[in-house]
Order: sequence, then structure tokens, then C-alpha cells
Amino acid sequence: MTQSLSPTAATAPLRIGGFTLDSPVILAPMAGVTNMPFRVLCREIEEELTGTSSGLYVCEMITARALVERNEKTLHMTAFADVEKPRSMQLYTVDPKFTYEAVRMIVEEDIADHIDMNFGCPVPKVTRRGGGSAIPYKRRLYGNIVAAAVRATEGTDIPVTVKFRIGIDDEHHTHLDAGRIAAEEGAAAVALHARTAAQRYSGNAHWEEITRLVEHMDGTGLPVIGNGDIFAAGDAERMMTQTGCHGVEVGRGCLGRPWLFAQLGAQLRGEEIPAEPTLGQVAGIIYRHATLLAQHDGEHHACRDIRKHTGWYLRGFPVGGEFRKNLAQVTTLQQLNDLLAPFAGSTVRAEHADDARGRQGSSSKVALPDGWLDNPEDDTVPEGAEIDNNGG
Repeated sequence: MTQSLSPTAATAPLRIGGFTLDSPVILAPMAGVTNMPFRVLCREIEEELTGTSSGLYVCEMITARALVERNEKTLHMTAFADVEKPRSMQLYTVDPKFTYEAVRMIVEEDIADHIDMNFGCPVPKVTRRGGGSAIPYKRRLYGNIVAAAVRATEGTDIPVTVKFRIGIDDEHHTHLDAGRIAAEEGAAAVALHARTAAQRYSGNAHWEEITRLVEHMDGTGLPVIGNGDIFAAGDAERMMTQTGCHGVEVGRGCLGRPWLFAQLGAQLRGEEIPAEPTLGQVAGIIYRHATLLAQHDGEHHACRDIRKHTGWYLRGFPVGGEFRKNLAQVTTLQQLNDLLAPFAGSTVRAEHADDARGRQGSSSKVALPDGWLDNPEDDTVPEGAEIDNNGG
């Protein structure tokens, strides 16, 4: 599965704290997607196609309070496979107290090797409580949370990184302050999703704001990681060249394309780039994904979960509506295998495989608590802003 493209000059490895990543490519946390089976699958494919698994694969968002309270579902979500090194966890939090307690728990129980802080979630149920991408507007609260996480890792080699958006909307940009504060409080790297919360996932990412952040962070020693609109092998190189960022984070671009990390890494290392897989190869990947899900969550849950992935996997392939409908109704691995079997030898490749994918929607006003924009120096913990990993 390789094709002869013009490879870029090798890109410098990405260093985050004590970790050095030969591939400066990071899997962005996505709820309901970046669980252990998906992360393992991405690693397996990268290893198979390039001989290495050298990026960073972050687990789906873990809520600090739910972790401290040992919520059963949350603890299950923190599971890592033996092949996951380093083990990377994203933490959602709104309260310095629970932040410290959660990170100390991670440290003392050896749950993860890297902690990423989520200040980028634009989902209304989160922002209307003052969480996610709403928090960086409250500079003191944001700083207190980052400081609590870093303080909890003292005496360890666990780096704390911070992810945020450009701001709440075009009138309230916060990313430059957020980067500076993260550096002052001891973070090891920052990542910018180059959209505002109001944009959610719509329109184009504003890569020029990544450039501004890189320039703003000059002299701090912190790497800046860019996120937004990485869909094809050349996109990571283009972002890094245009913005000067030190690495990239990939979210929606890998939906149904777990081989994208192999392509991005090869491109950035100046190696031959793996080609897009055939339909036969994708059929095998779908079944492997379902098998990993079954090992982690049981066959019943796996067959329900794989349904959303098959739509992404088969995008651009001429398989017909009836086949897609049948896949969306699978209840056993054997049924899934039987449905995929006729395509096992297909050499057809998808059309427009690297187009934008996943949810996009449209821009809308950000839901915020009453008076949230009145005082950016207010460090009051928003009441009721904690959510759990059961959606509450």
C-alpha cells in the first residue's frame, strides 16, 4: 500500500516534556470515537504500513470529578492497551480542586503518562455551564486550573498540555492569553483548534491564528500544535510550513481513515507515503475494528458502535444503499463478517477520500452562563459546570 509521491524534507521530532515523538502527529480526543480499540487500530495500521508507531494517540475526554468519584464508566474509559506508549489522557475540568485531585490520582495510580487539558469543547451543554471553550475567557480561573494540574504532577515526568480554541467568537479571542498563561503556569505544550467556539466545526480553520500563537509563544520554549482541517497527507506539512507550528492534531480527518496517521507521519519524515486502501482492505479494517471493540466492550456493544464507523469507512466507495443499510443493522460479528466477505478481494479505491468529513454544521451563538462575559478576571468556579462521562 505505498505510492511514489514527492516526500517532504524530514520534519524535526516533537518533544513534549520528556517524550520525543518521531512523528509530530497527534490523534485529537473525540467522544465516542477515540476509545482504546480505535487507538490500538490506528497504531497497528501505522506500524504495518510504515514500520513505526511514533505519534501520540489521546483517549476520549475524561471528566475530572467523575474520575475522582470513581465513576464506573469513566474508569473503564481510562483503560490503555499494553502497546500504548506513552499513554495519553485528556481531562475535562472546571474546578482547580477536582483538577488537582484527579491528576494526583492519575499520578499515584499510574493511570497515564501524559495529561491534556480540554478547554476547547464547544458543545452547548458544556459551554452554557461555563466549561470547555468558555473557560479561557476567565483568565484567572483558567490559570488556576492549569496550575493545579501542573502542581499535582510535581516530582514526576508527566507533562501537562493544554488545548483551546481561538476564543468564544470573533469579538472575544482568548488564544494568545491562554497560551501565555499556560506557559507561565508550567504547561509543556499548547494546542490550538483554529476555530472559535461559535464556529464549532463549520467553515474553514483559521490557520493564520496558529501563526499568531506561534509568534506569541516565541521564547517560552513551548511547542505549539495546530489543529483544524487536516484531511490529507500533505495537509500537515502545509500547516507546519505556513504557520511554523511544531506538530499537528487530527480529529475529524481520521474518521473512517485510521491509516491517515501512517500517511501523515511518512510525509513528514520524508518517506514514501502509504496509498489509500482498497475496498477489500477497508473491509478487513472494519472487521478488525469491530473485533477490538468486542474485546473491550463485548460483542453486543461492539456491533452497535461499529455502525457509526462503517458510514465513514465506506465514504466514496460504490457499495450501494442496501449494503449500507444492512451494515447499520448488524448484531453479531459473524453477521458483519458475512456482509463484508463479498468485498474481500475488491481493488476499488474510494473517490474523494480526503474530503472534509464528520460533523460540520453551522456557526451559532455560544451558550454561556448569565453574565459570563462581564468580568474576565473572575475566578469563581461555575456552578454545576461539572459533567460526567455518562452525559450528565
